[in-house]
Amino acid sequence: MARAPASKTSSLSPADKAAALALTPVSPALEARLDRYVELLLTWQATTNLVAPSTLPQLWTRHIADSLQLLTLAPAARIWIDLGSGGGFPGVVLACAMAEHDGAMVHLVERNAKKAAFLREALRVTGGRGTVHLSDIVDYVDSNHDRADCITARALASLNVLLGFAKSPVALGAKALFLKGQDVESELTEATKYWNIKPILHPSRTGQGWIAEFDGIERRSASPATQRSCA
Repeated sequence: MARAPASKTSSLSPADKAAALALTPVSPALEARLDRYVELLLTWQATTNLVAPSTLPQLWTRHIADSLQLLTLAPAARIWIDLGSGGGFPGVVLACAMAEHDGAMVHLVERNAKKAAFLREALRVTGGRGTVHLSDIVDYVDSNHDRADCITARALASLNVLLGFAKSPVALGAKALFLKGQDVESELTEATKYWNIKPILHPSRTGQGWIAEFDGIERRSASPATQRSCA
């Protein structure tokens, strides 16, 4: 007798999902939306590299819970900007959560057309409150002047680069929340050469690193010595 095809969810661990939801509890409705998102992601993952294959067995803790924890740092936020959304972390996860709030919206910025198509399908399947912007991040930031509550990014660029992207939205009142790895201190040391910042570091609930929070971003003025060398 021929063996039935393996389920798309066969690479997932029920224990991992249980652990993730213990770290970041959600409503039954949000859990159902996240289940649909995970199923879609696994389908697309077969042909499009959305997440590192090695992380699939810990998809719920490494990616879902890692994204959900941002909500505890900005519980009143309703308008989000997610830069370089890629496979949808944290953008689609946040959009799924925002489905429970009237007037909420997550702007997912992605320059890769195939990944942008996946993000649009993920929003359709889950009913998440979001919109996808197929755009280079610099172009989006330069052309978008709408106020947001939070701007996020995950596995996108160094803090020095991210602060440049986030400067304008933060000046308009947004809080920046960047998911970073264990090398966050060295990134902050480099970033402070160019930016006046007062970061708040939150340890990740998932043990994968830190969340760097910024409520103000101001570019440092060039020193007199630097100005003379550039003259």
